[in-house]
Amino acid sequence: MTDSKYFTTTKKGEIFELKAELNSDKKEKKKEAVKKVIASMTVGKDVSALFPDVVNCMQTDNLELKKLVYLYLMNYAKSQPDMAIMAVNTFVKDCEDPNPLIRALAVRTMGCIRVDKITEYLCEPLRKCLKDEDPYVRKTAAVCVAKLHDINAQLVEDQGFLDTLKDLISDSNPMVVANAVAALSEIAESHPSSNLLDLNPQSINKLLTALNECTEWGQIFILDCLANYMPKDDREAQSICERVTPRLSHANSAVVLSAVKVLMKFMEMLSKDLDYYGTLLKKLAPPLVTLLSAEPELQYVALRNINLIVQKRPEILKHEMKVFFVKYNDPIYVKLEKLDIMIRLASQANIAQVLAELKEYATEVDVDFVRKAVRAIGRCAIKVEQSAERCVSTLLDLIQTKVNYVVQEAIVVIKDIFRKYPNKYESVIATLCENLDSLDEPEARAAMIWIVGEYAERIDNADELLESFLEGFHDESTQVQLQLLTAIVKLFLKKPTETQELVQQVLSLATQDSDNPDLRDRGYIYWRLLSTDPVAAKEVVLAEKPLISEETDLIEPTLLDELICYIGTLASVYHKPPSAFVEGGRGVVHKSLPPRTASSESTESPETAPAGAPSGDQPDVIPAQGDLLGDLLNLDLGPPVSAPPLAASSVQMGAVDLLGGGLDSLIGDSNFGAPPAAVTTAAAPARLGAPVSSGLSDLFDLTSGVGTLSGSYVAPKTVWLPAIKAKGLEISGTFTRQVGSISMDLQLTNKALQVMTDFAIQFNRNSFGLAPAAPLQVHAPLSPNQTVELSLPLNTVGSVMKMEPLNNLQVAVKNNIDVFYFSTLYPLHVLFVEDGKMDRQMFLATWKDIPNENEAQFQIRDCPLNTEAASNKLQSSNIFTVAKRSVEGQDMLYQSLKLTNGIWVLAELRIQPGNPSLTDLELSLKCRAPEVSQHVYQAYETILKN
Repeated sequence: MTDSKYFTTTKKGEIFELKAELNSDKKEKKKEAVKKVIASMTVGKDVSALFPDVVNCMQTDNLELKKLVYLYLMNYAKSQPDMAIMAVNTFVKDCEDPNPLIRALAVRTMGCIRVDKITEYLCEPLRKCLKDEDPYVRKTAAVCVAKLHDINAQLVEDQGFLDTLKDLISDSNPMVVANAVAALSEIAESHPSSNLLDLNPQSINKLLTALNECTEWGQIFILDCLANYMPKDDREAQSICERVTPRLSHANSAVVLSAVKVLMKFMEMLSKDLDYYGTLLKKLAPPLVTLLSAEPELQYVALRNINLIVQKRPEILKHEMKVFFVKYNDPIYVKLEKLDIMIRLASQANIAQVLAELKEYATEVDVDFVRKAVRAIGRCAIKVEQSAERCVSTLLDLIQTKVNYVVQEAIVVIKDIFRKYPNKYESVIATLCENLDSLDEPEARAAMIWIVGEYAERIDNADELLESFLEGFHDESTQVQLQLLTAIVKLFLKKPTETQELVQQVLSLATQDSDNPDLRDRGYIYWRLLSTDPVAAKEVVLAEKPLISEETDLIEPTLLDELICYIGTLASVYHKPPSAFVEGGRGVVHKSLPPRTASSESTESPETAPAGAPSGDQPDVIPAQGDLLGDLLNLDLGPPVSAPPLAASSVQMGAVDLLGGGLDSLIGDSNFGAPPAAVTTAAAPARLGAPVSSGLSDLFDLTSGVGTLSGSYVAPKTVWLPAIKAKGLEISGTFTRQVGSISMDLQLTNKALQVMTDFAIQFNRNSFGLAPAAPLQVHAPLSPNQTVELSLPLNTVGSVMKMEPLNNLQVAVKNNIDVFYFSTLYPLHVLFVEDGKMDRQMFLATWKDIPNENEAQFQIRDCPLNTEAASNKLQSSNIFTVAKRSVEGQDMLYQSLKLTNGIWVLAELRIQPGNPSLTDLELSLKCRAPEVSQHVYQAYETILKN
């Protein structure tokens, strides 16, 4: 008979009957009754009234009955804490039972009962079990420590359990080692600052020895722990890799991915010239291929991880293209992922094979897949130049099929091919124009209009084609309207006599009849250009276009390095760092790959490093989302940014000069003395591929010595809480930052008639987690008319909640009379940290990476400072000048600062030092959290004017 019978009873008075059965003298009857109780509990009935009767059944030698009672206890202890204390004695007794299974069961249950009153009673039994002779009991006790730490961290630290856990890493039993590592990792995750897993070569050796004998989940814990270790040199890294490699042939895919993570991380430290490096690359391919023979869901996870691995080290799978060919019965999510990896692996050697496959896919029935396949053909053309001609002829064959969505995708990708290989494949334009009427998607229409405008001189009836689009101008999407406006202006500049009416028509439609600000602005710019200086208009609108880059969808290098450290976790499936999707108080630590050793730098050419840049200074990551404001203020920010890898020596630039006469014009040729007015927005693209080498470093020629810090600006104290509102207590104060520590300087005045004592202070949750780092200490009672001054140290590890305004701080102060509340605004510059100076290369890359809509412009009026004085003042408040240059009597300072939660703010400050009548400074700020900009500007104004 199965246990289902326990779930079928629906009698009235059931609780009463169960109570009688639980108190029965017969053991069998007792056991049956407890099973019925557990069954009722499982289906959601409230059987908490039976608590004392069930607890009485604990006094038994029967292991099955004991397990059932413990299960009941775990469930109801929280709602009946006073009753649960009755069970403590039994726990203590069971922890000394001769049977190790019972000892382990007792300690496991103790860890699951989350009741504060009971916790302190469990310390002694837990201490004994951690040193138990039986490894099964020790491994259970190790996990119990992590559970206990979650309930009461202070208690665990006071009782010395953490040290005992560290000792268990050296245990003789591999399962105990694995559980100890798992427990310490769990605790370390919730306390990122604590250095619990203090790994050294000796402990690593013990972990590697245990690795061979653990269960599969034990192996995963140990491998994840190894991945957080930083070997001291490449020899140690190689030795660890050699001992981890056998895990690649494990049957459990999680073990395989954890092993791949360790190897990918430590390969950074190996020189590419080593024979072992080549061997390791060969060994990594088969396990990854094997993962693709699992069920679709596992395949998808494997493919998302392989996508990252291929971006980091394409050589691992370069000979394995065939396994990524799509099968007819693959689900769509697997197909799309395989397609992505195929393009990443495409090279001259395998392009014929890939194109044949892609052409086949383009005749499938699944519309999304077909679209992606057509796009993939275009991406192959852009990536592998030798294949471009074959790709174009393949696309033309597909256009001949006249399948609407295939034609539209093909036109979109042909536009990109024209951008990559100008004056090469324009003979196909006639074929494209034949399909003009069938285009109904905005992206395809916009692409076709761009082609007609760009090659208007080769298309006899270009004006008629564009005019046909103009008829329904207001019904088109913004993308099409903008493209049409530009195309007609190009046509006019190429054939002015025939198209004057057409250009006037489109300009009036765009400016007078449109309510879209982007369209209106572009219309007015063209109108003014054409009316004032047609030659300049020609230079701007018909300027040479920059070639488009090969891989536009690559993950940004620093983010990729971080994601490699998270292979085999959710982060590697989402392709986002954990800080982007993990909520709550758990601190998320940014991980990064180990730095390359001297012997492995052969990949980077020496001339690409900027001459003036300090080599070791480059931060690994510019934290964006995670570090506090990002995830806790619910700001929707992009992924972390860093400089592109130096090996790719050209910086791609858009046609827009992001710094308004600033950085784009600085790169490349030595002609940077020219005024910015001469460097039009169209001239920048012509020099697009210029390497960022000596030009930048010469230009950013700053003195590298940093002046001595005089401490940041301190505002005078103001009254925060008037005596009339606080029964005679007046509080004035200000905020200061000195040598890395923030404090609140307070002045308390007693204007009442009675003595005040027992002061305490508390902050509400706030935007940056400001909290008192120590109690408010007023050493003597505050007599009437007496004033006391004191400094309250602050830290930024408190709870975080977005405030309005951002720098609002709500404070509660208590004394023997009452509790008083007030709010004040803290100046943001007290949160500017000392390591906020960004490397020059990094500054340039970051400025370009932050979207233009995040840029904010401000004016600081009446500030007659010269450049040096302004720079020094700002530096004393941790706003660091990264670079300086002069253009037409204007000095431009490029500056960076970093907030306590890791958010970077980049600034361009324009000063006119030679002209005493112009005392206004212009400030441009760029930041991934634009909410911060207004407050940073206020900080600038405060610092510069005081």
